[in-house]
Amino acid sequence: MKKLIRIIALSLALVFVFGACGNTEKPVTDGDKSTSDTAQSNKNSSVSGNTKVKFTMEDGSEFVIELHPEYAPQTVDNFVKLVSEGFYDGLTFHRIVDGFMAQGGDPNGDGTGGSPDEIYGEFASNGYMDNKLSHTRGVVSMARKGDPQKAYTGYESSEYTNSASSQFFICYADATFLDGDYAAFGVVTEGMEVVDSFLDVARTYGNDGALSKPVTPIVIEKAEVI
Repeated sequence: MKKLIRIIALSLALVFVFGACGNTEKPVTDGDKSTSDTAQSNKNSSVSGNTKVKFTMEDGSEFVIELHPEYAPQTVDNFVKLVSEGFYDGLTFHRIVDGFMAQGGDPNGDGTGGSPDEIYGEFASNGYMDNKLSHTRGVVSMARKGDPQKAYTGYESSEYTNSASSQFFICYADATFLDGDYAAFGVVTEGMEVVDSFLDVARTYGNDGALSKPVTPIVIEKAEVI
């Protein structure tokens, strides 16, 4: 029975990542990975521990994410860089799943796009052991590509583990089965009711095969560091 539950959890995670990011950037080879992992795991963030990002939605509602560079320094640096460049302004939350998460930050608006740079995956299954931020309600984490072989082998190559770029998700409920496989990097500290309101938008079937695609786009008017 425990084995069956594990398989179901892995399947859900794979559905999540397949709908997450379709970047085709050149992957880091296995030969590059050992050097990259060591260098990135020792990286210190240029962002202070109390930095916050405010999202203003098209309807004027707002929510705030507090960033945690002590757990995921490169992930936080990349997120702040994109926010500061105005990358997220005008983009949408394209995937809303009841009891799971709200996902956004894709310039294509359908889960297939991202920013130009893919970043190192700061989570345990990628050899990075310092990320202790669990995927509980309100936690913000990075979406990435998922290896279809992992459900059978338990192993993902760096092509998949180091594939996050701009897409992120906010947990509606505890999703601790994602711990160790995704780079959690922040927490919604204000306006979680705004994120909850995304669930009120009518949805149709998305690329993930679920009723997850908003019929009316949920648009980010502006994201800014505060």
